[in-house]
Amino acid sequence: MKSMKLIGLALGASFAFSASAFAQDITIAVAGPMTGSESAFGRQMKNGAEQAIADINAAGGVLGKKLALEADDDACDPKQARSIAEKIGSSKIPFVAGHFCSSSSIPASEAYADANVLQITPASTNPLFTERKLWNVARVCGRDDQQGLVAADYIVKNFKGKNVAILNDKTTYGKGLADETKKALNKAGFQEKMFESYNKGDKDFNSIVSRLKRDNIDLVYVGGYHQEAGLILRQMRDQGLQTILMAGDAMNDKEFASITGPAAEGTLFTFGPDPRNKPTAKAIVEKFKAKNIDPEGYTLYTYAAMQVWTQAVAKAGTTDAKKVMATIKAGDWDTVLGKMGFDAKGDIKAIDYVVYKWDAKGNYTEINPKGS
Repeated sequence: MKSMKLIGLALGASFAFSASAFAQDITIAVAGPMTGSESAFGRQMKNGAEQAIADINAAGGVLGKKLALEADDDACDPKQARSIAEKIGSSKIPFVAGHFCSSSSIPASEAYADANVLQITPASTNPLFTERKLWNVARVCGRDDQQGLVAADYIVKNFKGKNVAILNDKTTYGKGLADETKKALNKAGFQEKMFESYNKGDKDFNSIVSRLKRDNIDLVYVGGYHQEAGLILRQMRDQGLQTILMAGDAMNDKEFASITGPAAEGTLFTFGPDPRNKPTAKAIVEKFKAKNIDPEGYTLYTYAAMQVWTQAVAKAGTTDAKKVMATIKAGDWDTVLGKMGFDAKGDIKAIDYVVYKWDAKGNYTEINPKGS
């Protein structure tokens, strides 16, 4: 009986030690659409965060502690994102890599600011995210007023005298990107023939396609996500319309090609120079490939967000969000995307967008790497 008590005490001590060791971990979060129509991008973010933490911990962690990851699902819903932000804040988590949708990142950022949580989004491109003078926000991607310029420049050079339509899904991201593209086109003296909106989640676009057909539209620019863009493309082809579809960075997932099949051929979208091809990412890309993961889209952007925060924490000697953010804005950081510096708003100082084209086999390549 006595020996059983000793065993019980030993087990209790062991569990207590394990709990104590776990309590010493620094928990950080990744938040995005782990479910729903944009879940492909949530997977990208989670993959990037998990690999970054594994590599950081293998190198000794940060401040002598290991990192632990919490993954939260906002399904790209603003209310759900705000609720997640409040939960993360109440848990005293010092940093979150997220969110994906601008309509989630923007309301969440206010709750994070109130709770002293530093937020770096890998993917939210709406300018408003960094234009509200919040101390706690940054992004490792570009902005819609930057990629809208690149899209407009390409359209003006390649579709002069042609009929162009602009669509948007009414979301913060989609409407914002469509507006920025329209603004840049109009400034260049190019007037679109049609500007129309639809609802995110719509599946029947035949009435819009009929209008595109009636107006002899040569190119339709879609400010929205890949699910709806894929359906618009399929329904255009079903009606015999060969109009070229162009969109923004939310097209950067091969799920788009699974929606469209060979019809994806010729579709255009804007995104930064492919991070998978950067020398700074070569070793990390190999690690992903060894796990049969393609680090496409925002996978490496999320990895980079983790790197920036970790390096700044090490330099600041603390996880205090305000001190870490001040450190981030004062320095330059080595990441899989290359060296990064941030301005006072939290935007990266160097950004470049290029145009990509999908082929019939479900792959895409840069077609104007020099902005041609």
